[in-house]
Amino acid sequence: MEALLTNATRTCPFLASSSSATLRKLSTAACPHAFDASASTPAGLVGTTIGRSALFRAAEQCPVMGRALAVQSAKLSSSGTFRHHQGQSRRISSSSKKQMATPVTPTIAGSAELPAFVKRDLAFAKSNQSGQAPAQAASKAGAKAAPTPATFTGGRFDYENFFEDELNRKKQDKSYRYFNNINRLAQLYPMAHTGAGEHVTVWCSNDYLGMSKSPLVIDTMKQTLDKYGAGAGGTRNIAGNAQLHLSLEQELASLHNKQAALVFSSCFVANDATLSTLASKMPGTVIFSDASNHASMIQGIRNSRAPKVIFRHNDVAHLESLLQQYDISTPKIIAFESVYSMCGSIGPIKEIAALAKKYNALTFLDEVHAVGMYGKTGGGVAEYIDAMEDMDIITGTLGKAFGVVGGYIAGSARLVDYVRSYAPGFIFTTSLPPAVVAGALVSIRHLRISGVERAGQQAHTRQLKSILDNIGIPVVPNPSHIVPVLVGNAETAKSVSDELLAKYKIYVQSINFPTVAVGEERLRITPTPGHNEAHMERLVSALTTIWKERGLKKEHDWAAEGGRAGVGISRTVPQLVTEEDVEADFGRVNTDFVSLKPAGLRSLVEATA
Repeated sequence: MEALLTNATRTCPFLASSSSATLRKLSTAACPHAFDASASTPAGLVGTTIGRSALFRAAEQCPVMGRALAVQSAKLSSSGTFRHHQGQSRRISSSSKKQMATPVTPTIAGSAELPAFVKRDLAFAKSNQSGQAPAQAASKAGAKAAPTPATFTGGRFDYENFFEDELNRKKQDKSYRYFNNINRLAQLYPMAHTGAGEHVTVWCSNDYLGMSKSPLVIDTMKQTLDKYGAGAGGTRNIAGNAQLHLSLEQELASLHNKQAALVFSSCFVANDATLSTLASKMPGTVIFSDASNHASMIQGIRNSRAPKVIFRHNDVAHLESLLQQYDISTPKIIAFESVYSMCGSIGPIKEIAALAKKYNALTFLDEVHAVGMYGKTGGGVAEYIDAMEDMDIITGTLGKAFGVVGGYIAGSARLVDYVRSYAPGFIFTTSLPPAVVAGALVSIRHLRISGVERAGQQAHTRQLKSILDNIGIPVVPNPSHIVPVLVGNAETAKSVSDELLAKYKIYVQSINFPTVAVGEERLRITPTPGHNEAHMERLVSALTTIWKERGLKKEHDWAAEGGRAGVGISRTVPQLVTEEDVEADFGRVNTDFVSLKPAGLRSLVEATA
């Protein structure tokens, strides 16, 4: 009922002022009514008494619902059958049909017994049709006037006013999203130009390894575009199932050491479609979801309509206490991430795998911000810590470290085929264009044998974190490649981001609610292999100046307040990737790629020669 009321209350003042409990009470309270013989009551029922609820009685007095009910009554009676709200039916003779009058609103005996709030809201509804002032209508009903909803104008729903009100609400709570016009330049990576043509340095891209401008990727896409054209031609079931798609899925399955993989238009769609399909089809499924899971997973869980249980972020003990409450025979899915992109934390993959085995649950691991970034072949955190075998479902993206676009899942052959056969998000969506698939395929193959890009990214992340820590700029401690700088206020975070762009030609997007909690607003910085010493010096200098001029809180200030978002609580979090592994990756260069190496990586490649 609550789901239906969400939209209905916006247009009906009676529903808007009545709680769900009140409506349930009215709907279950039987009230016998005698129909007026002059009303459009089916012949044979005039003057009879039929058990009806108080809610039905109120609806019949509503100028909108009453008319609709009368019309429906006429339609039903003309078909020879009258069905009232309890599902009972009575046959009407053909001669009785001829006696039907033009539908009008029924008059119900005993209407004076309606509750005062019902009278008030019915009066308000009538006023919207007659043009009478709500206060006057409410006065006649003997009740206090109800406030007029902003979207009501003469009984018609004002769509544009509704949109404006909702947008103003987001602007007032500082959660409104502003998109900057940033045009990344492939030949000048990590530079971009703004809409005004000014060159800026991008410090917040998810193109973590710069593969989007890789000559290897671009040349492959150009050749594929010339050969196969721009579009896929349809869904995978119609004309969009090419050898390139099959080869990409085989490569992804091999990357994660799984039997099969399935490519989607994005990983948002992959997560949504997979979770909603599995949980809605397996009877009695319960989903256990990390409190910091991405919106795509949350949406998939919602769409499944399966019961969900949320465990505290990365809290294995809490997760186990929840799992213990369900029988071993209950289907369960534990959904979590490897790298949480806004705080940089890493999920306890092995510990969750152990619980899944103990309590008979499927594991659903989102490696979106880890594929290409971790592991000897770029298989993600699960590969780096040797836990891929323990994961039932791994999801990833082609649009971050791999530099193109798209998403995928990898798992057992039966599971993947099940999702392929039942998930609407896969079945009814046009497949990725051949050029995109070819670009992703060559990018994955390159990063499986080359470690220099990962090493460059990890080295620059370590360097930036160390510098910011030394000068007291508050970085949310984490073991991954993300550098979140805590600001603690939505308006200030947006203002700092704007100043960096306008004054220092540095683009770092601010992150506000609902992506992060209120009071934990931040700048999210992502170093890449292409950022050099000069780029880093300008970033650090700009942050230092802004923090000083604005008097923003540093690490010791947050510590004095007890800490926030992990800042100021005197704990050191070591990087997941060890220095030894970074050095080893520097020595793993794809020799087929050296002649085509991007300018941003030239120094790194030459350093390993």
